[in-house]
Amino acid sequence: MIYENKDQLKKACETIIEADGDDVRLIDEASFQSKLIDDLIYTVVFSPDAAVSDAACFLIRRGAAALGIFSASIQSLYEAMGRKEIGGFTVPAINLRGITYDVAQAVFRAAMKGKVGPVIFEIARSEIDYTLQRPREYTCAVLAAAVKAGWRGPVFLQGDHFQINAKKFAADADKETQTVKNLIWEGIEAGFYNIDIDTSTLVDLSRSTVSLQQETNYTLAAELTMMIRDLEPEGVTVSVGGEIGEVGGKNSTVEELQAFMDGYLEELKKRGDAFKGISKISVQTGTTHGGVPLADGTVAKVKIDFDVLEKLSETARSQYGLSGAVQHGASTLPDEAFDRFPATGTAEIHLATGFQNMIYDSKKFPADLRAKIYDHLKINMKNEWKEKDTEEQFIYKTRKKGFGPFKLDLWHLPAEIRGGICDELEKQFAFLFDKLRVNDTREVMDRYIQTVDVPQKAPAALK
Repeated sequence: MIYENKDQLKKACETIIEADGDDVRLIDEASFQSKLIDDLIYTVVFSPDAAVSDAACFLIRRGAAALGIFSASIQSLYEAMGRKEIGGFTVPAINLRGITYDVAQAVFRAAMKGKVGPVIFEIARSEIDYTLQRPREYTCAVLAAAVKAGWRGPVFLQGDHFQINAKKFAADADKETQTVKNLIWEGIEAGFYNIDIDTSTLVDLSRSTVSLQQETNYTLAAELTMMIRDLEPEGVTVSVGGEIGEVGGKNSTVEELQAFMDGYLEELKKRGDAFKGISKISVQTGTTHGGVPLADGTVAKVKIDFDVLEKLSETARSQYGLSGAVQHGASTLPDEAFDRFPATGTAEIHLATGFQNMIYDSKKFPADLRAKIYDHLKINMKNEWKEKDTEEQFIYKTRKKGFGPFKLDLWHLPAEIRGGICDELEKQFAFLFDKLRVNDTREVMDRYIQTVDVPQKAPAALK
């Protein structure tokens, strides 16, 4: 149900949750979790009334806090990894592109069954646009899912690839930089206390030395880090990630990592000794985002250079105190590859397209809706259809852009269909958690992560 006006919203809440100044009081926890939370998140996502949507968002975020569910930074856990106090596991960072509320519940269920601690929910700059999920909506969907699933404790929300577009930067550097700064501000306001800065698009391999090649990358990364430190809420140290090699490009080297970090730390030092830098570093080891589709629509096998990944992770920890290297574009790798990431000391792994593929390719996904989405892509994304691509390749590359235009259709699929798809996803999440060795890490997370209850202003509609 979607609440169409503030009076309808208030009436639905009056025996379950009530606004109390800039906070809320839970009257009936069971009803909040069983039914009201469903209606609140649908109102956030689909209400045409911005004031009602804002009110529902406030009730979700503060209602979750009342249950001990808080948006959190993973910084202190990564610092412990950098000191080599803990290790042996790789933190999964999961991008949710569609039916986010339902899929996030599947993540939490799998995590609770495996006693998993750190799991990151993330969304990239590009995904925000084509899935039509602004940070505020994404935060609400994930926190509402935590409430629904019965999760308690920290929830790690991350801005993934908050990326500088190289072409737009070349045309107007100030404008493109400000666009990313605005997105960082929006993300932190929404509770994204983990931000991956991606200025690696500005690496210039034509320059004479590795340091010069990385110069614009590390200089701008330092500038954006300082902005994050200015914006982060009191008591929260946002976990910031950097990147030295654009995913899909040439493999990264230890020399590039050192050139970036030395230049980056020097830039930070110019601004003051007390400021924390990045907690992890994204590298390129042979993958591409989404994988490489073959003519029949299947994905080409990828060979990751695990030796490079291990050397980069060890250098990041031993020389710079970082948690280690971050692997992107990994969800379409073969199952047997995943246990090698914790073995090589990889700090974090980003997983997205594989879950998207499971949704679209599920036998439970309605064939008529799939055909409708694909027809839409063939008409509206025709300019992205390369001459050499088969229809299967074109569909594989562009179907991620079906989640936004068909968001209402996907969220309104019958409960048994959404449930069936999410059961399949839950099994895959459980498999990956086992392979990445994050099962039984809940105690470790609780030991290192101290949640902070960041205050919010109640919207006018609830006063």
